[in-house]
Amino acid sequence: MRRLLSALLCLSALSASAQKLSGPRAYTFAKQFVTVSGPRWIGSPGHQKAEDFLRTFFAPEKKKGTFEEDSFSMNTPIGLLPMRNFIVRYPGKKDGLVVVATHYETNYPLKDTSFVGANDGGATTGLLMELATYYRTHPNDGYTLVLLFDDGEEAIQSWTNTDSLYGTRHLAAKWSNDGTLKKIKAFIITDMIGDRDLNLNYELNSTPWLRDTLHQAAKNTGHLPSIFKNEQEVSDDHLPFKQRGVPVLDMIDIDYGPHTAATPDGWHHTPQDTLDKVSAHSLQISGDLLLETVHLINQR
Repeated sequence: MRRLLSALLCLSALSASAQKLSGPRAYTFAKQFVTVSGPRWIGSPGHQKAEDFLRTFFAPEKKKGTFEEDSFSMNTPIGLLPMRNFIVRYPGKKDGLVVVATHYETNYPLKDTSFVGANDGGATTGLLMELATYYRTHPNDGYTLVLLFDDGEEAIQSWTNTDSLYGTRHLAAKWSNDGTLKKIKAFIITDMIGDRDLNLNYELNSTPWLRDTLHQAAKNTGHLPSIFKNEQEVSDDHLPFKQRGVPVLDMIDIDYGPHTAATPDGWHHTPQDTLDKVSAHSLQISGDLLLETVHLINQR
């Protein structure tokens, strides 16, 4: 683990190019995360490895007191399960919070397969690690940035309102009770946006002004061809916050891989969701869009 910490800190200390995130570095982080943890369904050895990986990477933030572990238990179809969210803050000069989130665990019903969720959880974990690397070396003149690595997004048995989104349902309620929720200016989910054939959905559960902000970010960065080809309503980790009145945006590309008789949903939730399907170029596009979206929110 010491050797891993040294490698991670060395990688994250590399100078970021101008005002951009690095897609290749985000890919390297994602590759390390997926390779170290493998299948990481709740309660598995891989899930513990994933948690240890995040603790190791965010050791500098833990030392500063800006890294938080949010441990909790949730009732599931197979009983009470312990879960854990990881929350990292980069204080800003403006009063308010912008939350950028990803889930990090893999699908529980696929626990007896080789499913590693390279694009589904892995790619965006790497992307948020790269966003952290950026904010370690760039002053934050906007709202406080909160990175959320949430647990329990996936269903334990089959997707319902009560068997899904465990980590964000828990956190939305917790933040509602302690007053954090009302400080959130925008809650952004990143999900499945590392695949080679990238096109972010026009996601119908997202707040309209935040969809417009993403569109403007795409114009500003030259990435209009990479968004809004498909219109889709997605149930994702933004819903518990939307239901409590928080402006939300789901940056997701739900169309992943070829749709065949063998894989009617493409590579989504199949053992074919592997690292060779993830692209540093796509993570560069997603990183450009994410950073510019946050920048535009900070200007409001």
